[in-house]
Amino acid sequence: MSVPGNSVQGVKQVVKVRVLPSERDAAALYETLQTCNLAASWLSAQMHAARVFRKIDAQHRFYNELRARFGLAAQPAIRVIGKVAEAYAALRANIAAGNYGPPGSDRRRRVEDSPIVFRPSGAQPFDARCLSWHFADELQAKKTSSARRLLKKRRRVETGFAADINHQISKCTVAEAERTGYGIAVEQLTGIRDRVRPRKPQRATLHSWAFAQLGSFLAYKAKQAGVALVEVDHAYTSQTCSACGWVDKHNRRTQAVFECGRCRFVGHADHNAAINISARGVERWGEVMRPYAAPTLAAS
Repeated sequence: MSVPGNSVQGVKQVVKVRVLPSERDAAALYETLQTCNLAASWLSAQMHAARVFRKIDAQHRFYNELRARFGLAAQPAIRVIGKVAEAYAALRANIAAGNYGPPGSDRRRRVEDSPIVFRPSGAQPFDARCLSWHFADELQAKKTSSARRLLKKRRRVETGFAADINHQISKCTVAEAERTGYGIAVEQLTGIRDRVRPRKPQRATLHSWAFAQLGSFLAYKAKQAGVALVEVDHAYTSQTCSACGWVDKHNRRTQAVFECGRCRFVGHADHNAAINISARGVERWGEVMRPYAAPTLAAS
């Protein structure tokens, strides 16, 4: 079974897992499987009698009765309708291809006149909206030695992965700054979880990522390369117009779009914030190095 995982750097991860339910859970799953196939056979007969084979049409016509008759939740009911509609689509394709004989043949007539029947233990699709996953919680609840070892191993793998990505990001950033002769300005990378309110799909990544570690990697790599690195105050960087300096929370129209309410400057929100961080980096560098700082030093 494949289940969706987190997205890292824009790449969707799919994790294959083998489900080993308890006897009680296995019995409940099997009962659900039988109910879904019984519902599919009933729905197939209704669709065949009404000559309704498109999923959207069957959903509009039979969805409420299907749920009420078999006690199915919303998502399993939708999956049952899709399963039956796909079965009839495959059947029509086979009939059109002549796999059941020529028009008028006894075999083809029997196939066309009979609704599809589903086996009680036939395959039933389940997706992330049908099931919930609590692997870590189940392991922690057991509190056995093997469970603790497995959790510790998983933590090591996750920690190693995050450290590797942070090394790559910091290495590329410092290398680019060294190549171009610029310094580096970053927001304060501590306390991010307390001040950022991400959307639900981003919460797992935010709360599991080592931002402070990234900052430490940037610091020591920049020092080794002789690249200037400063941390700047993060306040209002995403709400400040980089063109005129106007600060207003309404400037951030969406997650991606920035539009100044005063000068009407429009740009990508993250790029606008990066320009503000760069400008603050120059100011901060001057504060740190004054009176010896070169006034023309820029930060990326």
